[in-house]
Amino acid sequence: MRIAVEGCMHGDLDTVYKTLQYAETKNNFKIDLLLCCGDFQAVRNEKDLESLNVPRKYRSMNSFWKYYSGEEVAPFPTIFIGGNHEASNYMWELYHGGWAAPNIFFLGFAGVVKFGNIRIGGLSGIYNQRHYHLGHYERPPYNEHTIRSVYHVREYDVHQLLQVEEPIDIFLSHDWPVCITDYGNSEELIRRKPYFKKEIEERTLGSVAAAQLLEKLKPPYWFSAHLHCKFSALVQHGEGGPVTKFLALDKCLPGRPFLQILEIESEPGPYEIQYDEEWLAITRSFNSVFPLTGKKTNFGSVDLHVEDSRQWLKSRLQERGAKPFEFVQTVPCYNPSQSVSNHSFSGYPRNPQTVSYLQLLELPYLLDSMPEPKDVSYSRASFIQRGSFSDDSETIPIDDVDELEELAEVDDEEAKE
Repeated sequence: MRIAVEGCMHGDLDTVYKTLQYAETKNNFKIDLLLCCGDFQAVRNEKDLESLNVPRKYRSMNSFWKYYSGEEVAPFPTIFIGGNHEASNYMWELYHGGWAAPNIFFLGFAGVVKFGNIRIGGLSGIYNQRHYHLGHYERPPYNEHTIRSVYHVREYDVHQLLQVEEPIDIFLSHDWPVCITDYGNSEELIRRKPYFKKEIEERTLGSVAAAQLLEKLKPPYWFSAHLHCKFSALVQHGEGGPVTKFLALDKCLPGRPFLQILEIESEPGPYEIQYDEEWLAITRSFNSVFPLTGKKTNFGSVDLHVEDSRQWLKSRLQERGAKPFEFVQTVPCYNPSQSVSNHSFSGYPRNPQTVSYLQLLELPYLLDSMPEPKDVSYSRASFIQRGSFSDDSETIPIDDVDELEELAEVDDEEAKE
């Protein structure tokens, strides 16, 4: 199986697909799957831009809307996770995963699927210690605070992934596992990105949650993005244990290393994306403690009976199969030939894919439930991320890597796009 991996998409699907099609023609091979490591920016219309946490001057429709409308069709099956620059309202519609557009599958806030006999897992968002132990209390429309916290990784989603026992072949995260630089050429990384030096030395560059998952799951491949550079590492899990090949890639810009193509052993095709039985069982077991609160949550003492759910699911999947539910448009699509007022459509609909998914598992729909009273206070310090650069006058959170690059690499005009 030949898989292409892309770093930060930033909505530029046209360029990525055309680049891969060129590679197919030049090298006379076929790409079976594209994986994207976040900042996909599945923006369907102008209203979605209101849920995209980027400075207003950088907000643009880009090209995803063409694939959502059907004007274009993804030439390869595409699986992506979320980053910290997403149309978060749309990602929330598909919290459990689903087709964001025909042939383009969102893995969910956390998820595992099969592609052929290859198991692919992923965790969306970025790590922020302040919000990690809280529930999913944010709801669209987002305010100036929740638009920045909605994509912060939650312990609930990580805890579900920690229940996975069967081998994962590929794992995706947007930010890097913390201390992954110990296993690669950190000196070269610091030479290219000198403003990473302090965090590398303090062992704070990256995600604690992702590192925990790396230690537990030990996948042969782990791909990330977020920091807009290429970095590779080999992680040996104990003496004589398995090895994880880690690769982080850049964002889609000319001359930048944003793509990698690799071959992995698999059963012969044809291949298609399918639900993963173990993950469905974990989802079904954990839904009873789905946290809708801004207060600190604790799942350590919950008896979840995952194996019982799995036995129940076997017969369900035998009846309908494991193919995901069909893509459905839920909002009007951007039309470049006319100006669409944000008031011409309103509301945040239930996505029929999510409704059907929960019906399959015989679970209630909770995503539009009002959150419980939250115990979250906001201040300027609330959004100093792991990876912030601060002095007495200003704070630059690593949430805003694009803006950070403008300041740290003032000669790099591409970083301003």
